[in-house]
Amino acid sequence: MRFLVKKAKRHDNDAFVELMESQKLTMYKVARSYLRSDDDIADAIQETVLACYEKLETLKNEQFFKTWLIRILINKCIDILNAGRREAPTGQLPEQGGTCVSLENYEFYELLNSLDEKYRIILILHYVEGFKIREIAQILELEENTVKTRLSRGRKQLAREYRFEPARPIGQRQIAR
Repeated sequence: MRFLVKKAKRHDNDAFVELMESQKLTMYKVARSYLRSDDDIADAIQETVLACYEKLETLKNEQFFKTWLIRILINKCIDILNAGRREAPTGQLPEQGGTCVSLENYEFYELLNSLDEKYRIILILHYVEGFKIREIAQILELEENTVKTRLSRGRKQLAREYRFEPARPIGQRQIAR
């Protein structure tokens, strides 16, 4: 990927297109974790690609391209949310690359969507996209310990949602039966 980034920085449009193609699924998953509407997701990705094209020369280290790209995408998603362009989900299965998401994946995405946003994005970046805690901290501009805490709490919330357990008030202990 570094080679493609270097070529794209030298204004090689084919390299830039190939680079964006290689990252489109990652961008979709991250945008989906923030936005519900397919139109908003498409807008966020389109604005991200444009911003990357215009600002690629400012990227100092090619090895951090993916982190840089995801940070731009997250900012674009937040901009869309702040602009109040959120739409209610249509109830349709999201499509990826022309094929419908399987029922199992749809259930998984619905489960993820039930989580608090601050946990959902960290779980997706860590488990789906394979980012390390340090990289997630850079992308989200958080302390590493905050990422670790949210990852742990996100796992617990995911487990509760999966088992349909009601959330316990803070400080209340589970009584063994």
